[in-house]
Amino acid sequence: MQKDTSTQLSDYTALADNIRFWSKSLGFHDTRIADVNADMSAVEAGLFAWLEQGYHGDMDYMAKHGTKRTRPTELEPQTQRIISVCMNYAPPAAKNSWDVIHSGNQAFISRYALGRDYHKVVRARLQQLADKITDAIGPFHYRVFSDSAPVMEVAWAQKSGLGWRGKHTLLLSRQAGSMFFLGEMYVDLPLPVDEVIGDYCGSCSRCIDICPTQAIIAPYRLDARRCISYLTIEFKGSIPEPLRPLIGNRIYGCDDCQLVCPWNKFAKITNENDFHVRHGLDDILLVELFGWDLQTFEAKLAGSAIRRIGYIQWLRNIAIGLGNAPYSIDIVRSLQARSDDSSALVREHVQWALRQQSKKTTIKEG
Repeated sequence: MQKDTSTQLSDYTALADNIRFWSKSLGFHDTRIADVNADMSAVEAGLFAWLEQGYHGDMDYMAKHGTKRTRPTELEPQTQRIISVCMNYAPPAAKNSWDVIHSGNQAFISRYALGRDYHKVVRARLQQLADKITDAIGPFHYRVFSDSAPVMEVAWAQKSGLGWRGKHTLLLSRQAGSMFFLGEMYVDLPLPVDEVIGDYCGSCSRCIDICPTQAIIAPYRLDARRCISYLTIEFKGSIPEPLRPLIGNRIYGCDDCQLVCPWNKFAKITNENDFHVRHGLDDILLVELFGWDLQTFEAKLAGSAIRRIGYIQWLRNIAIGLGNAPYSIDIVRSLQARSDDSSALVREHVQWALRQQSKKTTIKEG
């Protein structure tokens, strides 16, 4: 027998409440729901303007899928709602980020990457959430994501009420700052939707002011071609020389804009063992990492998001860090040991680093 409208509404409201309860039990600290028909016109226009300016750099996949990012039904036609979730990642007992960044000799790795690859963890938990929904109501149409398909994650999280887009372009939450992963589930269920919240950045510009390469060219506008996260992770080629000194010892990602954000005083330490520090990567010397051979790189970074960039790019990034480090004979010897590396990309960055070290020797002697 067909249920009346009021009964259906009550059933879906109860289901939404259960989804939030199940999500929390699976490790998500917040869960909100957006209508697939939410107005994304401004977001879409902004995306295409950003692409037109070339701010995406070599990330061709950003332009490849057209409007699928902002129009979910072009990706999954049956979608009615988007369930957005977030999961804290700040690891316990990690060495203070600023202490590492200012040390010069240590390698700074973005705190989200100190543990296991979040893509797999978040998607697996979302699949478990989908299984719980199926157990409760029977088969339904869904698809889960975590930075894994043409989905405007931050925009849809904002539309769901999880938070607002900060001036650094990351999602911000009054309860959890920005140090969390996002995930989505597209569903064909007419669940009740949550309210969008306001923007609480106000007149603050700390994230813009702190950016080492001034990649945040305006509030809410990032030129990825200057962003250290893009340069050390997404970009595969030779890093422009003028930007190399600005990278410092950041060999995988950059957290500066998050570290100065006042809202991150509310960032929560993760309870997920998968996101805890592995292999001492929060407090490790550049020279030690540069000495890893391919087998060590693959073994120690198995299951890590870092492994995705590959060994050559890893060495390229560390070479820049060594070039920027205070002069040390150990650093010079470490670089010289790779001066005839089989990779032209590595050799180029090693030679640059050796020149930087040589300049410091001259200054020290003078």
